[in-house]
Amino acid sequence: MTASTEARETALLAAQAAADKLATNVSIVDVSERLAITDAFVLASAPNERQVQAIVDEVEERLRQHGVKPVRREGVAESRWVLLDFIDVVVHVQHAEERAYYALERLWKDCPTIPFVDRSVAAADVPPAGVAAAGDDAPGTTRETLSADDVDPMSADPTPLAPEPAGDGVPGPEAAGR
Repeated sequence: MTASTEARETALLAAQAAADKLATNVSIVDVSERLAITDAFVLASAPNERQVQAIVDEVEERLRQHGVKPVRREGVAESRWVLLDFIDVVVHVQHAEERAYYALERLWKDCPTIPFVDRSVAAADVPPAGVAAAGDDAPGTTRETLSADDVDPMSADPTPLAPEPAGDGVPGPEAAGR
């Protein structure tokens, strides 16, 4: 048994609301086969308590606009790990330190995830009309890829650096003008 369609839609709405408030590591775990009390967990994190609270407020507001209200809220006073229970979906918004320590993804690793892609990131990946996307080269042409080692970080010019002379890197007598 997988998460209901309604639970999936609610989870995706909550995840997008969290992402819109700059939540990090947003993911959705389908726990319906392991838990009888809920279908999905939405996991999100933030670097500080104020951001955690902003994410919580946005998730609640967005879901209220769709007629979904939380039946329980926990952790709001501390804003380190806030849990919003929407019955079919439970939203966990954690401070980044709590997220790393408790590692809920690791605890629920046997459960499938529900794919979530932040709309704002997906929109930013689409090039404007008339602009070729990466990999859209004309047939028969190649695109050279430079690594960070190939470009001088102190220069705005992305020209590859000249190769270093062979040797052990220690200047010899010829460098001193002898």
